[in-house]
Amino acid sequence: MTKISTRQLRSALFAAALLGTAGVPAAFAQDFDANASIHIGSLYEPQNLDNTAGAGQGINEAFNGNVYEALFQLTDAGTVVPTLAESFSVSDDGLTYTFKLKSGVSFHSGNPLTSADVKYSIERVTAETSKSSRKKSLSTITAIETPDDQTVVIKLSAKSISLPYNLSYVWIVDHTATDITATEDGTGPYKLEEWRRGSALALARFDKYWGTAPTNAEVVFQYFTDATALNNALLTNAVDVITSVQSPDSLAQFSGNPAYTVSNGASTTKEILAFNDKAAPFDNVKVRKAIARAVDDKKLLTSIWGTYGSLIGSFVPPTDPWYEDLTGVDAYDPASAKQLLTEAGFPNGLSFTLDTPDYDPHPVVAQFLQSELSKVGVTVKINIITANEWYTKIYQQHDFQATLQEHVNHRDIVFYGNPDFYWGYDNPEVIKLIADSESAASTDEQTALLKKANEIIANEAASDWLYLYPQIVVSSSKVSGYPVNGLNSQFYAYGIKKAK
Repeated sequence: MTKISTRQLRSALFAAALLGTAGVPAAFAQDFDANASIHIGSLYEPQNLDNTAGAGQGINEAFNGNVYEALFQLTDAGTVVPTLAESFSVSDDGLTYTFKLKSGVSFHSGNPLTSADVKYSIERVTAETSKSSRKKSLSTITAIETPDDQTVVIKLSAKSISLPYNLSYVWIVDHTATDITATEDGTGPYKLEEWRRGSALALARFDKYWGTAPTNAEVVFQYFTDATALNNALLTNAVDVITSVQSPDSLAQFSGNPAYTVSNGASTTKEILAFNDKAAPFDNVKVRKAIARAVDDKKLLTSIWGTYGSLIGSFVPPTDPWYEDLTGVDAYDPASAKQLLTEAGFPNGLSFTLDTPDYDPHPVVAQFLQSELSKVGVTVKINIITANEWYTKIYQQHDFQATLQEHVNHRDIVFYGNPDFYWGYDNPEVIKLIADSESAASTDEQTALLKKANEIIANEAASDWLYLYPQIVVSSSKVSGYPVNGLNSQFYAYGIKKAK
């Protein structure tokens, strides 16, 4: 048995949670308002409050680590540390994990944390009706046993080196809770105070929290429908922080101004042109590669973000352990794109419909793609749809030829190992490499396998990865301690300090 104790890691947990956050000036060390209300401006309001019910990225931003906790936490620095797990052990064959839960933890309702809650929470994510994007990653779980209130035993059909990481996506919910699409019952440092749909979501400090108390009394996520209104809210002191700036044009009013702090962190958000790889014409690899070569990604990135953001040649960002620079694969080459179209049987070009979400920057990106592809004889019909329509038409029904989407998840190359995912990419070698990476004996072996899988995915142009978003957080200079990286769109609020 391999024994991993987390008692020694408590101090590491605190330190890791602070990595990647905006620094705390010396003046803030003592002189901050512990009863402050922190107002956070965002464009991503949740559709509901249940992350297994298609709530969108906004619920992760507001609730992950703030209202709900997991057995493990993905820190802002990208490391995985224990949270509600006090310790765990792994059997020699790697098929049985035994977790001991932290004692003295209670839900916001007052009920104590038990193994029944962990079992219930994992089964919510893996249930047939679950809409969690991480359901597939937990599919090797064959049984969950609860021999006592503080012990959880998870049995697997195959080794899963990523199980602790994957469990960081499983929020532990009180098993007696009923409908949590509009309410909550978590163990986090904040409890839900009020949700005014279309306006704001308020979180109040949970005074019976088991861990270190937040450095503020209340956090209010205020929601805006456009970037201009969001920026104006910061300029007029209606909000203290903007979680992610959506346009570089707005930065001039903040940069160099001592009243504001501009932080440029690491992002995991990829703007991609996703093909339906099971439908014509994108079931043809040469067509996909031709489209990728016909688009000047650098020109697109500059037109949207100026000097911010970066090109990405695959689905893997630099913050993932298996990243390598693949921007040279299917680089911009219109002449080569035309030749590939001819080889694919389309010497006179082709046409397709691009289903495009109606919020920025997708409509602008769609118009750019339409212009670029017309130069190689490809006609693009832009079909604007809402976020809800995208979820139903694209994600659930797979009824599309191509679409635009920003993918925010960390370590999400695994989606290309799932032929049932919405883009339908199905390569047996890639599926095996991704599956084998989970049975790897070491992280080095896992990394090597996933690098090989990613190279195949990139060379087959499974999608066209247009660019990696920048992660620009802007705040009043009176606040600090907020996360600056954009891993999974999470935004830990418990360390935010506001000067008196």
